[in-house]
Amino acid sequence: MPSPFPGMDPYLEAPTLWPEVHSRLIVGIADALGPALLPDYYVAIEQRTYLNTPTDSLLVGIPDVSVVAQPERDRASSPVPARVATLPHPDVPQTVTIPLAEEVRERYLEIRETTTGAVITALELLSPTNKRPGEGRDAYLRKRQQVLSSASHLVEIDLLRAGAALPIENVSQATHYRILISRCESRPQAQLYGFDLPDPIPAFALPLKGGDDEPTLELKPILDTLYDRAGYALRLDWDTPPPSTTPEEQTWIRHILAATPDNSPSS
Repeated sequence: MPSPFPGMDPYLEAPTLWPEVHSRLIVGIADALGPALLPDYYVAIEQRTYLNTPTDSLLVGIPDVSVVAQPERDRASSPVPARVATLPHPDVPQTVTIPLAEEVRERYLEIRETTTGAVITALELLSPTNKRPGEGRDAYLRKRQQVLSSASHLVEIDLLRAGAALPIENVSQATHYRILISRCESRPQAQLYGFDLPDPIPAFALPLKGGDDEPTLELKPILDTLYDRAGYALRLDWDTPPPSTTPEEQTWIRHILAATPDNSPSS
C-alpha cells in the first residue's frame, strides 16, 4: 500500500530509517529515469566517502566536579555533615569513551552522455549530515561548488525537515522541503520548488543538453513504491510523532492517519 500522506511521509525522516530510505530512493530514481534517457544518456550511481567526527565530543578524563578533602579540625566544627562524591584513587584508571570518526558513504546520481561519458546532470538527495555542521556538510558543499563551477546541471533534493538548509539566496518563502534545479546556462539564477508537509511533491523536468527532450521526474510514485516494497506500513511507529513536527502538524498527521485505518495510531 502507498504512504497515506499526499506528499513527503514525515515518518520516513527518522534518523534510524533515513539511510535505508535514501538508498532505496536513489535506486528508485535511477530505475525510473533510465529507460527515458536511453540511448543518448544513462544514469550512474556514484558514491563519496568521508570521515564524520561526532560534533558532541566528550571531554575525556576531566571531572565535572572537583572534591577537596576537608581537614580533620574543620570537619569537627562543621554543623552539618556534607555528602560529597568520592573520587577514585589516582593509581586506579577510569574507563572513559573517546568519540571516533565514523566512515560515511553517500550515494548520488550522475546523468552521463552515452558517447562521451561526460556528466550532464548531477542529482543529489540530501542526508542529515549534509544539513548539520561537520565534515558531511563541508564535503557536500565542496562537491556542490564543483558542480556549480562546471558545465553540468545540478538537481538538489531536500526531503528532510531537520537541519540547516543549504545556501540559496533570494528565497521569498521558506519551506521545509526543497527541490533546487540549477541549469548551467542560467547560473546564478536557479529554479526552486518549495513545499511543506501537506503539499504534494512537485514534479519537475530533468535538465539535459539543450534541444533534447527532458523527462519529468515524479518522486511521489517512487516513494510509494519503495514504501510498499519495504513494508513501511508495518514497520513505522505510528504512536510516536514524527521528528521535527510542530503540535499543529501533529494534529494534521493524526487526522491523516485516522482516515487510513491500517495506519491509525492505537491511542
